[in-house]
Amino acid sequence: MPYGLLAALAAAAIPTLAALTASARPGPAGTIVFYLSVVVNEAPFLWLAWIGSATALTWMLGGLTPVGAASAAAVALGLAELVRRGAKARRVLERAMEPVRMPRRVPYGRIVFGPLLRRRSRVEHLADLAYGPADRHRLDLYRLPGATGGPVLVHFHGGSYSAGRKDSQSLPLLYRLAQAGWVCVSAEYRLRPAAGFADHLADAHRVVAWIRTHGLDWGADPDRIVLAGSSAGAHLAASAAFTADCSRLPDVEAVDLRVSGVIGFGGYYGTYYGQGPRTSPAGLAGPAAPPCLIVHGDRDTIVPVADARRFAEALRGVSQQPVVFAALPGGQHAFDLCDSVRFAAVLDAVEAFTAAVLPVRPGGQARPAPHAPPP
Repeated sequence: MPYGLLAALAAAAIPTLAALTASARPGPAGTIVFYLSVVVNEAPFLWLAWIGSATALTWMLGGLTPVGAASAAAVALGLAELVRRGAKARRVLERAMEPVRMPRRVPYGRIVFGPLLRRRSRVEHLADLAYGPADRHRLDLYRLPGATGGPVLVHFHGGSYSAGRKDSQSLPLLYRLAQAGWVCVSAEYRLRPAAGFADHLADAHRVVAWIRTHGLDWGADPDRIVLAGSSAGAHLAASAAFTADCSRLPDVEAVDLRVSGVIGFGGYYGTYYGQGPRTSPAGLAGPAAPPCLIVHGDRDTIVPVADARRFAEALRGVSQQPVVFAALPGGQHAFDLCDSVRFAAVLDAVEAFTAAVLPVRPGGQARPAPHAPPP
């Protein structure tokens, strides 16, 4: 087999094998598997194009051997299995969302040809708006120019509370909802070690207060806010939502910090670096917790899916609102990285979930709330 084709196949085969064999293995091994597999797991069509081009070029140059062709076919079959697993997410989410029906909006062109492309036509991206005095008190806002009265989605990035930035995660979600008339916010917050849990929580409350105070100026409906987050951002979103009546920020005491829903992608829901139950969403939740949509990959090697399932069970035990949990077949951590078959189904579930739980505007019609069978 020519060395060029061998190198091309190895570059695709190694991450594909990591994605196919991934299981819940937190720690250094799980982290290595995550970094190897996360992109190929959500964008397998890029790797299919890669090995297809390498194989075709080798054939045109007269160097394709039966072993080379068989090896390329084996890698392609592995990638096809990743596509199949991603497609299974829709049925899982449909069952979790019953009786609410999910729409079906799958951007096949973008998924196949440009899954890592970020921008969307028509959506206005306003960067680095200040919501507080600190350097990290910055947010990006996504909206349609001239939009008015749109509900608000706030997304908090992951990064173990120690890293991350506001323009790196769940961008397909922000653009999808912005195109539908939402005002979407991606916010940064102060990081460890300079900041602790109380600081992170205060920053999240500041973002909600900023929307309540200034949302109308940006075309938003400040009475309809949903908090979302990825990984540690899901921890922060849930914690902020569950403590809306407990803010100690003197400059926002008179502001209503309650939100209409919480969405978590691949979330960590345990205690904050072992500091006790009052630093975990489960320890902060009560009967007034808003509706929650918890989505996790069943092959997550950073945060085991069992942890997210236990959180959903605990939340159902105290909350009076719907708690929807879905474990995505074949899903790894950071499945919200780009446009994919899997994340397209998640976005449809988000659209259905938010339509069901957001307050009904005057003249609107109430929709049934989702309920889920025990996970």
